[in-house]
Amino acid sequence: MRTWLRNPLAVLTPEGVDGRGGIVIEDDHIAEVLPAGAQPNRPVDERFDATDLVVLPGLINTHHHFYQTLTRACPAALNKELFAWLQSLYPIWAGLDADMIHVATRLAAAELLLSGCTTAVDHHYIFPVAVPEALDVQVEAIRTMGIRAVLTRGSMSLGEDQGGLPPRNTIQDEETILADCERVVGRYHQPDNGAMLQIALAPCSPFSVTEELMRETARLARKYGVRLHSHLGETRDEDEFCLATFGVRPVDYLERVGWLKSDVWLAHGIHFTDAEIDRLGRAGVGICHCPSSNMVLGSGICRTRELEAAGCPVGLGVDGSASNDCSNLIQEVRQALLIGRLRYGAAAVSHLDALRLATTGSAACLGRADIGTIEPGKQADLALFTLDAPRFSGAGNPLAALVLCGAHRAAHVLVAGTWQVRDGSLVNTDLTTLQAEHAAAAQRLFS
Repeated sequence: MRTWLRNPLAVLTPEGVDGRGGIVIEDDHIAEVLPAGAQPNRPVDERFDATDLVVLPGLINTHHHFYQTLTRACPAALNKELFAWLQSLYPIWAGLDADMIHVATRLAAAELLLSGCTTAVDHHYIFPVAVPEALDVQVEAIRTMGIRAVLTRGSMSLGEDQGGLPPRNTIQDEETILADCERVVGRYHQPDNGAMLQIALAPCSPFSVTEELMRETARLARKYGVRLHSHLGETRDEDEFCLATFGVRPVDYLERVGWLKSDVWLAHGIHFTDAEIDRLGRAGVGICHCPSSNMVLGSGICRTRELEAAGCPVGLGVDGSASNDCSNLIQEVRQALLIGRLRYGAAAVSHLDALRLATTGSAACLGRADIGTIEPGKQADLALFTLDAPRFSGAGNPLAALVLCGAHRAAHVLVAGTWQVRDGSLVNTDLTTLQAEHAAAAQRLFS
């Protein structure tokens, strides 16, 4: 099946590539990127008029917590910084059941798809006694949504009675964690180009797992060739915890447990010194920038330019929907632009810089060369936006308008060459029914 997206208004292509003639999709991949006035080199089966559409590579979300869609704007957690915020929510999350995790995963995927996101990472680290195989529940849910996913098998093993932050009813013993990590990698991870589902291993944070679990998880990940993920450098409290508990700062701790490697990407990465940024860059450690979450919790601003200059891949993430209260990646691109300009100045951060974080930067964090750009041979993951809302009226540069004027919903989305969003609606999911199921699950969680 060959489809020609004809004559788009604008296309985000690699520098120097003219894509105004459109994009030819063959099955699940991009076959041609045409300059203005050009025709496909072979006949096509379908012609799709993209005259009024701005086309982006499918956006890539490199950090999220899908289950947290159930606890947005939670009264117990309002107006708190990270540690107090977590301590307010841990007891609620301990009540998750399989149906809640299933519907939360679907709802988060729906939000992301509608925002132009085609690949999503989820960091699931809550495994209540009632749902020891929570990742399997997520796999079943994500397969119904058509989004490309990297599901990380998270973990917490250091309870508050051992000097950690989470309560005991939210943690697992390390033998159980490692056995389940090995199981889900063997059962679900797809290593090849075009993979729709991959697994990564993700101990939650320095304040919720032991050194031994960090080391053993790294050993296991490298045995099976999967990536590693965790939170690091998010708050000053974390710095103090690491110094008090491990006798070193977070980056020293990362190196001590064997994580200062290029198969690692970290969420947040705010509170690093210049020397630490240099070490992270030389090691090729990726950083997921989470601007909205960091602003909501007052955590700080990631030093994206310094990290990129040092050699770190820097991607973008919406983070949990209880710390962002939203799962909208195109809106997060705008937040990255605005907070980047606040730190570095208006001339130093462009709309293209912000879009790069959500495309090529995020793909690099995940170690994937098959997504993130519009080029022949890449996966046909595309997000198409209209500029017909009042907020865009009068806009001169279409790509800049998406970011500066605040695009928030894609008109059409393709994942692996298959339409998942058409005319602003999900193709395979009744959103009204899904929202009703999700609202009922949230009510049960709080009851």
